Amino acid sequence: MAMRATKIQPVKADAIGDLKTQINANKDFIFAEYRGMTVEQISALRKQLREKNTQFHVIKNNFARIAFEELGFPKEIEPVLLGPTGVAFTSGEANEVAKILMDFSKEVPALKVKGGLVDKGFMNAAGLEVLSKLPSKNVLISMFMGALKSPVQKLVYTLVAYQEKLGGGASEAAAPAAEAAPAAEPAPAPAAEAQA
Repeated sequence: MAMRATKIQPVKADAIGDLKTQINANKDFIFAEYRGMTVEQISALRKQLREKNTQFHVIKNNFARIAFEELGFPKEIEPVLLGPTGVAFTSGEANEVAKILMDFSKEVPALKVKGGLVDKGFMNAAGLEVLSKLPSKNVLISMFMGALKSPVQKLVYTLVAYQEKLGGGASEAAAPAAEAAPAAEPAPAPAAEAQA
């Protein structure tokens, strides 16, 4: 790896500052090598990614390393910052972006997914492939809520039926008792009083 410069030139410092702004505006980052891709292929990839709130930019590895390091990201990304590197900057769902990149790399083998930063943690290419096969967060939440809804709904129906049974049974039992009370005859006097 190249030695790090102790003093960064103003132009480079500005470029790193711009990159840090772009990093702060997004939450997940997937790194890929694009060597050998045509302009048309890169344009097609960018178009697909834009539909998922994602921008694909070619970056300078050294600037990216400095920017991510200064923002406190894990150092595990250093090995992916070798060779021509493009980054998918996303504020959307990382698994959907990973799926686009993985599917595109099958059609265009020149695109090689190298790794990524998802929720500030490093993921290698194999991890991103697994992530790409997962449903999106919204779909997972819907599935979870659907799974919760069924037992809760059954419990509510059971409680309502039980309450109606108790409420109906109690009022029916109370009504005959109330009707019978005024019509009741006084109890006969004990035997001792009758003899007196």
